[in-house]
Amino acid sequence: MLVDSSALWLASTNTYVVAAEPGGPCVIVDAPPDPDGVLGLVERHGLAPVALLLTHGHVDHTGGAPDVCQRAGIAAYVHPDDDFLTFDPATQLRALLGASTLSIRALERVERLTGGSLLQVGGLDIEVVHTPGHCCFSVEDVLFSGDHLFAGSIGRTDLPGGDLATLLASMKDKILPLDDDTIVYPGHGPATTMRAERRSNPFLRL
Repeated sequence: MLVDSSALWLASTNTYVVAAEPGGPCVIVDAPPDPDGVLGLVERHGLAPVALLLTHGHVDHTGGAPDVCQRAGIAAYVHPDDDFLTFDPATQLRALLGASTLSIRALERVERLTGGSLLQVGGLDIEVVHTPGHCCFSVEDVLFSGDHLFAGSIGRTDLPGGDLATLLASMKDKILPLDDDTIVYPGHGPATTMRAERRSNPFLRL
């Protein structure tokens, strides 16, 4: 399986391409407001995108989604819990940047994610792991964790819709049971493993 990433936009958000084999169809995970950067990552490997998976609705992960989907002719897969963020990027931009000249169009092609479901796209079997506030994506021995789990830390819960108790409960029930050798690709920062996080992440001592 091919996995590659680029850290894009102001927040250095990781966008990923995932493919069963080089040169074939691929899935994109998250699309910061830099569609050229996202599609450049796809083109670097000569891949053909078939779906865009969004871990959550924050604009640094979804701002490029409308342009990426339109240019690649694909749908964005989103969980309905984050509609208040995904479909209102203007409010987020004002909160983050104040007056902003960045304009983000609305998503047009949308598929709904359901926790526990299995997506079969691009020759990949991808499990949707709903960790309220996010959808993590598990494929083979890899977890794309969005802003749920980072190397040495966890996601913020002080933003609208955040709840620390809910995050920790879903971490305990859905993420900690993963094998030690599971590679974790987060929304920001370096990759890690479940073994490393169990040993050193202070937030996982539940």
